[in-house]
Amino acid sequence: MFKSLIPILERPPLYTKTAVPFWDDEHISKQMLKAHLDPDFEGASRKLAFIDESAIWIKEIAPPSRYKQLLDIGCGPGIYAERFTQTGYQVTGIDFSKRSINYAIESAKKRNLDICYLHQNYLNMILNSKYDFSTMIYCDYGALSTADRQIVMTAVYRHLKPGGRFLLDVFSMAKYYDFEEKQTWEIYQNGGFWRKEKYIAFNGCYRYPDNVTLEQTSIVYDTGAISYYLWNTCFTKEMLIKESIDVGFKVCEVFGDIAGSTYRTDNTTISILLEK
Repeated sequence: MFKSLIPILERPPLYTKTAVPFWDDEHISKQMLKAHLDPDFEGASRKLAFIDESAIWIKEIAPPSRYKQLLDIGCGPGIYAERFTQTGYQVTGIDFSKRSINYAIESAKKRNLDICYLHQNYLNMILNSKYDFSTMIYCDYGALSTADRQIVMTAVYRHLKPGGRFLLDVFSMAKYYDFEEKQTWEIYQNGGFWRKEKYIAFNGCYRYPDNVTLEQTSIVYDTGAISYYLWNTCFTKEMLIKESIDVGFKVCEVFGDIAGSTYRTDNTTISILLEK
């Protein structure tokens, strides 16, 4: 028993990936969708007041009259996509959670919104269109490994028309400095986020070189154990600019968040507007 626990309690190698696609797990995906739709919870999506403010600002920096075709990468249940459509964009949303995409499709139908949703992994997305504008919101970009970030950045560049724009946000070094290394555990007698049945969750928060953090949750239950990994690369403005121009983008402007606040080094996020 002791030997079987050691691997799930040790610090894993950098960018170790979860062995199973938990975003399509029947139970976990339901909890993730619930978190996305909670208007007062910021663990999956930001609070609705900020999202509304953000959507208004995005329309100002890339007006739909000029940037009509919008690709929303990691669209989840369509929270931003619906707002984008209502402000005049023609939206395509892509996400690898089947439950989120199905919810987004049904929600758009109920609201009579014409949105194209695609259930795809954006690391190997296959799209037959070119877009005027693309978004990747809530720091999804930094959750990827260095190699996967390059894949996504290159794919977005390829799918944009000349002059097309790309808006994304990441966590900053202020977030990295505030990150606390720790190990905790908890028993869930009646199940919880990760399983319906009783389990023990071992949580590890670790810092890695090159401004990377890991939130690891290892679940031990009656018939086995599994670890889930949430990686985040935190950026300086210079790091984010370099990764963008290395692919071919030009930098339009850098902001403090996805609602257009002024960039400051003590902000926990950085947002960047790029142009092909």
